[in-house]
Amino acid sequence: MSTKNLSPFKNLKSDLPASIVVFLVALPLCLGIAQVSEAPPLAGIIAGILGGIAVGSMSNSPLGVSGPAAGLAVIVASSIADLGGFENFLVAVIMAGIIQIIMGFAKAGIIAYYFPTSVIHGMLAGIGLKIFFNQIQHALGYDKLPEGDLSHNSIYELSYISGYINFNILIISVVCLAILLFWQTKFITSKSFSKYIPGPFLAVLAGIGLNLYFSRNPETTIQAEHLVKLPVFNNFRDIKSELTLPNFSILANPKVYITAFIIAAVASIETLLCVEASDKQDTLKRITPTNRELKAQGIGNIISGFIGGLPITQVIVRSSANQQSGGITKDSTILHGLFILISVLAIPNILNLIPLGTLAAILLVVGYKLAKPSLFKKMYQEGWGQFLPFIVTIVAMMLSDLLIGVGLGLVVAIFTILRNNFKVPHQVSKDNSTGKCNVTIQLSEDVTFLNKASILKTLEQVPDESIVIIDASNTYFIHHDVIEILENFKINAANRDIDLTFVDLNKHKQEEPLQHFKIIDN
Repeated sequence: MSTKNLSPFKNLKSDLPASIVVFLVALPLCLGIAQVSEAPPLAGIIAGILGGIAVGSMSNSPLGVSGPAAGLAVIVASSIADLGGFENFLVAVIMAGIIQIIMGFAKAGIIAYYFPTSVIHGMLAGIGLKIFFNQIQHALGYDKLPEGDLSHNSIYELSYISGYINFNILIISVVCLAILLFWQTKFITSKSFSKYIPGPFLAVLAGIGLNLYFSRNPETTIQAEHLVKLPVFNNFRDIKSELTLPNFSILANPKVYITAFIIAAVASIETLLCVEASDKQDTLKRITPTNRELKAQGIGNIISGFIGGLPITQVIVRSSANQQSGGITKDSTILHGLFILISVLAIPNILNLIPLGTLAAILLVVGYKLAKPSLFKKMYQEGWGQFLPFIVTIVAMMLSDLLIGVGLGLVVAIFTILRNNFKVPHQVSKDNSTGKCNVTIQLSEDVTFLNKASILKTLEQVPDESIVIIDASNTYFIHHDVIEILENFKINAANRDIDLTFVDLNKHKQEEPLQHFKIIDN
């Protein structure tokens, strides 16, 4: 697809259905994360709306979707208690947004490029497994745990669920899951109408229909705890009464500054990790400007803090749902935020008919796609240098949380690579005498994932319609991450009319790491 076809509103046939799917996934998560965070339900909705409309408009992430994050829920809950109330906590959210903007101008976004692919795939698989296990309870009608609590290890809850199965919810979950799976078969995907009618939308309609059917008999009526719970607004006063405004008198308390730095740090790291993961899922292999992303997130958090919303980060669950549903540009992100806003104002009573079992079926599919058995097989086949950080990240995430899992995976990845990590300098020159920019990238003897940032920056600076030669003839070790970057650039180069040639790169595709490189532009 040419880059000229990626301009706003040129891909609504793909972005509009994707935005509906993301909306259906995001809505219950916004409410659930607010509940886990011990914040007002509307706080999660506000963060979801702003994550879509405000952050989506300012960000240049093609597939990334922002909103309230489960990874921050525990921090938010404890901070609200420490600061003495949600209105005091909102001041810390505003200050965290200011810190993120400063980080963006300080070009701290480069941190994202130093996370190896094995760790990022491990993070995605770990999140997928947590989502999958966390949704089993809702699919069975056991709604003791709050929706969206991805930081809670719900595997241990499964042994208690068998005695609390709600068979009406189970029927709804099975029917909705069958619809979702059938809608992904070749029989359906080969039909043109499948692009305009997303499977999750049909699943939601089926869930509402079954709920109404069961409600005809008082003995089979689905109870409120098994349904989506949205606030209902009758007029503007109802909306105003639900909003919580920041209490700036808390600025005299030193704890608010500590909280702000913690939120800014955790939210930024989670955002940058999700940016890296979202870009890897992009079939067009576009690269998100991470510094701009930090600025967009910061502005979103400032606005969210002022009107009573939770902290915002880019979140992989919604971003993955966006990509898997065919989203192409950030229009799908913006539209999903608009849908949340419109739905909360216009049809809350209809949305409150959606069973949690329906949403669980949607998320079970999302979780499975993030942690497919084929991914484990692929990482194992790439060798222990890739598989060990991958599996350590997953196990640590399942037993603790996202940040600890990623941290341990990163330590293992660095340990397995340092033996081949020999840094060498690189030089850059340009020759435009032929009328076209001729660029030769001479890879050095060893290149690791630690060189990702420099390689990505160099490739980003290559002008369109130039002639590029990437020479690996003198290279002994090329890390898998760098090979992936170069192959992604090959896809991107075709969209930019770049004449690209690889020299001796194929012989490294089955070998260990790439680490360093010397760049000569002729």
